[in-house]
Amino acid sequence: METPSRSLATEAVHAGREDLAALGLHAAPLDLSTTYPSPDSRGEAARIDEFAATGAPLEGPQVYGRLGNPTVARFEQALARLEGTESAVAFASGMAALSACLLVRGSLGLRHVVAVRPLYGCSDHLLDGGLLGTEVTWTDPAGVADALRPDTGLVLVETPANPTLAETDLRAVAYSCGSVPLLADNTFATPVLQRPAEHGARLVLHSATKYLGGHGDVMGGVVACDEELAGALRRIRFATGGVLHPLAGYLLLRGLSTLPVRVRAQSASAAELARRLAGHPAVTRVRYPKLGGAMVAFEVRGDPHAVIAAVRLITPAVSLGSVDTLIQHPGSISHRIVDPADRRSGGIGERLLRMSVGLEDVDDLWADLSAALDAGADTRAETDTRAKSAAGADGGAVSAVPQGPPRG
Repeated sequence: METPSRSLATEAVHAGREDLAALGLHAAPLDLSTTYPSPDSRGEAARIDEFAATGAPLEGPQVYGRLGNPTVARFEQALARLEGTESAVAFASGMAALSACLLVRGSLGLRHVVAVRPLYGCSDHLLDGGLLGTEVTWTDPAGVADALRPDTGLVLVETPANPTLAETDLRAVAYSCGSVPLLADNTFATPVLQRPAEHGARLVLHSATKYLGGHGDVMGGVVACDEELAGALRRIRFATGGVLHPLAGYLLLRGLSTLPVRVRAQSASAAELARRLAGHPAVTRVRYPKLGGAMVAFEVRGDPHAVIAAVRLITPAVSLGSVDTLIQHPGSISHRIVDPADRRSGGIGERLLRMSVGLEDVDDLWADLSAALDAGADTRAETDTRAKSAAGADGGAVSAVPQGPPRG
């Protein structure tokens, strides 16, 4: 697909809405219908046969909500334009979207997946548990080519990765994939910062719940890809029922219109908070992508749970990408389902915190965060004092909390 001549900011506002003026509308309509009148049964039979063969969107009137919805289709068209792909297929959640990708390749007998850790915890669990009949080989980016097998159906990476923000050279991995499709999870970066299809990814996955929606009030997933894969994904969606609700499609289309403005403003605040965190004595390591973005990961010297408990402006909650700032402990929530040894090997330590920076004033965020860090440090000091007292009574030296790694 040719790169659009209009800027990303313009596309975000207008993509999927080009026909509204001709319809006499300014805002995109919301179609909540689950079924539609079908007086021409023979014609409907032919159209359904065509869908079953190709998965192409139905031409003409709608038939049934599981086959397609015009509100959802507007969101899909807009997201495909922003990612620079031919098509996009929306699902009820990001995990439903990933599951559909695995099922599409598995239906061809290609059930082996090569994946790079870390991934979102539930993505890791879906692959490692073989819940959809898949078998996974975990490797680092340099080992992708050697991990491929004749039955490899997908190579999966997430960059920047959840939660460590590790970055992967997509173009190099795509080259290593050969003819095997590369699926890149672009949830953290969004098309504002990165368009994986331009670097060789054939499938671009989003948990649309996050930045695409942007307000913490809608759940969805979407895969941007070429039309051949989109057709296969639509057939899987029809068969499994993982459809995006029209109201969610409406909210996601609305969210896209402000995506560039939100991501750029949030990224500026995140970069500043990362800079300040690097100078705080309670922080041992800060992770912030070279690509930029609104996510910051950092490791603390004290008790991470005390930091979580001490924030007041920042919300201690799972998820990310909302207009308000969220903080969570990956080892306890988003990646708890991953085996502890695998968490450690993926760089997800027990002192790691992940923060999704919102649109609040950066000085207000820092005042809250630095106070919470001080509270965590105080908790550590109290714990160490008690430990030293116990050690004195026992005549030995103990450390209640291990020292963190050197700051880097």
